[in-house]
Amino acid sequence: MELEAQQLKDLKAKNYHFQAIDCSILETILCKDTSKHIWHAMKKKYQGSTKSKRQQLQALRTEFETFRMKTREMVSDYLSRAMTIMNKMQIHGDKMGDVTIVEKILPTMTPNFNYIVCSIEEANDIDKLSVDELHFSLLVHDHKLNQQAKGE
Repeated sequence: MELEAQQLKDLKAKNYHFQAIDCSILETILCKDTSKHIWHAMKKKYQGSTKSKRQQLQALRTEFETFRMKTREMVSDYLSRAMTIMNKMQIHGDKMGDVTIVEKILPTMTPNFNYIVCSIEEANDIDKLSVDELHFSLLVHDHKLNQQAKGE
């Protein structure tokens, strides 16, 4: 009786897996006996091995280190690119704080933002400045720059 209940539970779990998985992937897991085997196969497929995670994180760190703002790039686009890389790094286990992100973003902006970067550094304690505060401050300065450019 207990075994039948466990098997029924397992079948329900397998059914939930099959409903949630794309058809192209479904074919690769149909041969799995239990929901636990399905779960482990999916986990391995999407999370990868420890070695592949480490390699992905190393590639992201390299991208982070060489990251720079492009000429004529909008601040919002630059910050979006930066946050995409940093979020991926955090997903792969690199827990960086706001200070690290702020310290990376400020010096990698284009030279036309030098006075803005200086004013942000002078007006704020960088160790306490959040990424959101930096983002807002840069967007305000960028908006002012754009208004001045239109006025000229």
